[in-house]
Amino acid sequence: MLESQKKKIRIKIDSDIVLLQEQIVLLEEKCQPITPDCSLGRLTRLEAMGEQHVNHTILDEDKLRLTRLTNALLRIDKDSFGICISCEEDIDIERMLIRPESVRCVSCLNKKEMK
Repeated sequence: MLESQKKKIRIKIDSDIVLLQEQIVLLEEKCQPITPDCSLGRLTRLEAMGEQHVNHTILDEDKLRLTRLTNALLRIDKDSFGICISCEEDIDIERMLIRPESVRCVSCLNKKEMK
């Protein structure tokens, strides 16, 4: 992988990390417990709890992606960065610019998901 490509990926990682950190703060606020004495009707309370569950799921996914992006940032200067851990071929640069935390090429990822 060329240094210019790594620079673009590093910028993407930094940008994604900032966005995720902001989103995590907002989601953590939305995931605060709903107090039982809240003056919501029964259905509205159930809807709020359902929305809270969705927010918890998104929060967990965002935290996992943040960890993966942080790890990618630590690996970016290594020779193995951008190399598929399954087939050891280069991961397409377009994929790396979209999901810089990727450790598998699309082909190997599809094979893994089929199992």
